[in-house]
Amino acid sequence: MLRIKTCGFFIAAILILPQACFSENDTPEDLYTLVITKKEQLFLGVYSSPQGKSIQPNYQSPIEELSSLPLDLQSRSLRSGIQADFSIRGSTAEQVLVMLNGQRVNDPQTAHYDCDIPFTKADIQKVEVIPGAGSSLFGPDAIAGAVNFSLEQPKERKMILESGMGSFRDGYGLFSFTEKFKNLGLRYSVEEAQSKGFRYDTDYRKFTTSLSTSLELPGISWENDFGYQDKDYGAYDFYTPGLGYPSRESVQTYLFNSGLSLKQEGLLVKPNFLWRRHYDKFALDRTQLRSKSINQHRTDMFTPSIYLQKQVGQLGKLGLGAEWGQERITSTNLGRHTRDHTSVFLDDSKEFGPRWKAGFSLRLDDFSDFGKVYTGSTNLKFQLSEPVSFNFGVARSMRVPSFTELYYSDPYTLGNDSLSAEKTWNYQAGIEYERDGDIYNFVFFLRREKDMIDWVKSSPDQLWQAKNFTEDDVLGVQYFMRKKLNHTFSLDANYTYANKSMDTQGYLYKYGPNYARHLVNTVLNIKLPFGTQEVGLSYKKKPGRRGWLLANAGLNYNLTKNSRMFLNCENMLNVEYQDIEGIPQPGRYFEAGLRLEW
Repeated sequence: MLRIKTCGFFIAAILILPQACFSENDTPEDLYTLVITKKEQLFLGVYSSPQGKSIQPNYQSPIEELSSLPLDLQSRSLRSGIQADFSIRGSTAEQVLVMLNGQRVNDPQTAHYDCDIPFTKADIQKVEVIPGAGSSLFGPDAIAGAVNFSLEQPKERKMILESGMGSFRDGYGLFSFTEKFKNLGLRYSVEEAQSKGFRYDTDYRKFTTSLSTSLELPGISWENDFGYQDKDYGAYDFYTPGLGYPSRESVQTYLFNSGLSLKQEGLLVKPNFLWRRHYDKFALDRTQLRSKSINQHRTDMFTPSIYLQKQVGQLGKLGLGAEWGQERITSTNLGRHTRDHTSVFLDDSKEFGPRWKAGFSLRLDDFSDFGKVYTGSTNLKFQLSEPVSFNFGVARSMRVPSFTELYYSDPYTLGNDSLSAEKTWNYQAGIEYERDGDIYNFVFFLRREKDMIDWVKSSPDQLWQAKNFTEDDVLGVQYFMRKKLNHTFSLDANYTYANKSMDTQGYLYKYGPNYARHLVNTVLNIKLPFGTQEVGLSYKKKPGRRGWLLANAGLNYNLTKNSRMFLNCENMLNVEYQDIEGIPQPGRYFEAGLRLEW
């Protein structure tokens, strides 16, 4: 903990000292984060949580915020984001790009750790899902789409105290303090959560702390965010479905992101630096009776980058960027490996009269172990009327194999160092209606994948091994609605149908066809004089299995202007289900707590 505190104070000192150099009369200018800047170059569907909703008591972690968006969450402990895999439009977890403020943070070891975001819900402003053809704008791993966590910039003095207790002897506490000194903002947050688990070997403990600073001057915005997270949890059969292994896992995540925005005479310049370190200790059998396999891993990723954007006459809004990245792993199982990559990318958007808009992107990634790969996208938007528009997009994306897919081995699993990179073409066409905050969006999509990677074996007595498949197609539709019914009721609803056709080549699959063929989410918000209430339904059906319906509710009661009580109930119908076949999920869950904010 001493190292964490020292690093936090060091970062704060760096940012506070320059404050003396600026005049008291300087006024800040609000500049967009990188993901917002780049989204101006595309006209396809981007789905996000309502502004500020993620800090409400109904969600204990930022990962939970995604449960109301068109994304398939596969999690053992969603409330605290302990173990969660993301799937978009029938994808695997590895095929989803995860970003923080528009910067890639995918874990190079395995996508199982992509949910290790070392920030609290008090730090997150909103969460966005960018599916399909639009996501290739942000770089590798966006085979099916991207998820972006946007941090809230410290802009005003605020303090938050929140605590809750629930079933299975769950409990958590959150403290967050934000201060504003003229042009300098500062936020410190700390959170701890723990549970005895809903069954044997599903207990967990999580500690998260973060420090964020911002400096705003005319035409200049500088944001720095540092987060640390320590999680220890039972992982019963999460990696060995149906085999009954009481596994144990302990992970620590460090993340530092520094972004500068300079805007002058229409030119936007955004240099950025991101560092992420992840430790993992995994025991296949915590009892050491059936297996003595214990693995320890450490990964580091460094990503300096720069992005420029300017309105250039007939060329429209032109963006140009460059990025260098390095990923390292030191592991008792996987060994020592390093991967470098260099990227240059170009994007542009232009209006053709009052009805037509066009955007495109082109990117070159040069990997030290997989060579050069070109990706890009083109999208069009036609404004039929003020609220109604049509859009079309096509994109090429890629993903290099993770270190686990390449080098991992245990008594049941074997990596494959001869794997090729995954490649895909995304096509989509849709219609959108938007007026007075109401949104209706309907999309047809087709994803053509080549050299997809999955864990398979040809007979029951063999090891699971990562292999490339020749090709497969994912065809489907997606519907999204956000509607304010009246002053009291508002409704969010989405439906995704995805059908994946592939040549299985006679293989058995470790996780089966583990994607949602039918995915429905609805959330009804009820604004009453004493607080906002939330009722949600979620239905999921996977190929070859029966579907299940979950009902959830979040109730709030405002005691005063600055305090509220809350009561949450998940899986109200106490449905028995398995998100990953062979891994039981928790039943009915209650949680109650108190939130103070001033």
